Amino acid sequence: MSLGFGHLARIGHLYPSGGLCDYEIQSMAPEGVQFVTTRLPFRTTGVADDLRLLQNLEQHARLLADADVDVIAVNCTAATLLAGPERIRERISEATGIGSITTIEAVLAALSAARIRRPALLTPYPDEVVHAETEFLHSHGIEVATHLGLPRATPVEQAMIEPGRWLGLASTLDPSTIDGVLLSCAGIRIAGALQRIEDRLGLPVVASNQALLWHLLRTLGIPARPKGYGALLAGRFDSGTPCP
Repeated sequence: MSLGFGHLARIGHLYPSGGLCDYEIQSMAPEGVQFVTTRLPFRTTGVADDLRLLQNLEQHARLLADADVDVIAVNCTAATLLAGPERIRERISEATGIGSITTIEAVLAALSAARIRRPALLTPYPDEVVHAETEFLHSHGIEVATHLGLPRATPVEQAMIEPGRWLGLASTLDPSTIDGVLLSCAGIRIAGALQRIEDRLGLPVVASNQALLWHLLRTLGIPARPKGYGALLAGRFDSGTPCP
């Protein structure tokens, strides 16, 4: 007898309106974990655009609360690091009484679990967003060893990058100069290439949607660990107590 869709968890998913890859996190999720998505206005990339994405955060979070979600995931790496994850969580809690997790918090937790301190950073971001992320990571003890980018002006253009392009870009890296790879952006198609990048480089890979799903599963106490999306999501780095 089949248990209901979402019987393990129902997760509220706040995602950029111009993004096309909100399906990726659901596609990687174990059976029984359901993502319910509400979109935040976001049409072009850049620091100002990322900050505007969260202007009406409370209104959108309340829509997810109507679906009796267990937790709310704010899924935009750049916006959550620029606006500050702690303040984002405070705003959602005050508006809905529901706990939340941001993408950048999940990325930091994943880098820590995989013991990545000198990653290669791969992004589809403009230079100003790359700079902001590099500085943010530095403030958390992570030194970006090198950056490779395929910058795009809109989230739609970010999503249109073929996954093989990311594999090709990662294949140019020298594994002896880095201790892992961070593929930053919730709006790129990367799930199917994660394992291939790890196999090619022999190093752990963290990606925004993958890290967010991993962190949510840990936080919710769900033991299932999907295979085929890299060592992180397969559970090879699980240990200790999940962060709140």
